[in-house]
Amino acid sequence: MGRFAIACALLAAAVASPLLGQPADKPNSLLLVAKPSLLDPNFSRTVVLVTQAEDASTVGVILNRPMKAKLSELVPEGVPTANYRDAVYLGGPVMRRAIVALFRADAAPAAPAFHVLPGVYLSMHPDNIQALLADPRRRYRIYAGFSGWAPRQLESELMRDGWHVLPADREIVFRRNTESLWEELLKRATRPRPQT
Repeated sequence: MGRFAIACALLAAAVASPLLGQPADKPNSLLLVAKPSLLDPNFSRTVVLVTQAEDASTVGVILNRPMKAKLSELVPEGVPTANYRDAVYLGGPVMRRAIVALFRADAAPAAPAFHVLPGVYLSMHPDNIQALLADPRRRYRIYAGFSGWAPRQLESELMRDGWHVLPADREIVFRRNTESLWEELLKRATRPRPQT
């Protein structure tokens, strides 16, 4: 096995182990930054917040693809949307009509949600979505659809050198203007690391 293949395998193991090794109630996420060579139109020039499900599949949302569509155009008639004034983002190519929320909460919600960062959750459960939409004080972001990888599929893409991996943080995932987010994180990911 060549040096490049060994490095990719180590990177894949490093990415998988923090996600797999975390109990469900612990924060569990990373950022994937598409490399310029990643030409898949679903993910070209994207930044994706990902977390790992219990079955070892990986799910997440694209952070830098705001849509022109309004939330009221994406939900069934009668669903209250007046409290949500931000852009809806394209979360990914899977189930593009599904509504997914990334939200802050002091405690885990009653309905299922991924705990992605301290005090930050990702969910498509209707009970969570409805509670967010009903409360004008809540801070959250809505996505149409999500990104998903079968078990070991993402590790395979990392080994093919499609993504940079960075730690996630609240400032990035809730950033208001995401227009230059990919370029900024690409520079951060490719900045030479100091020699020790």
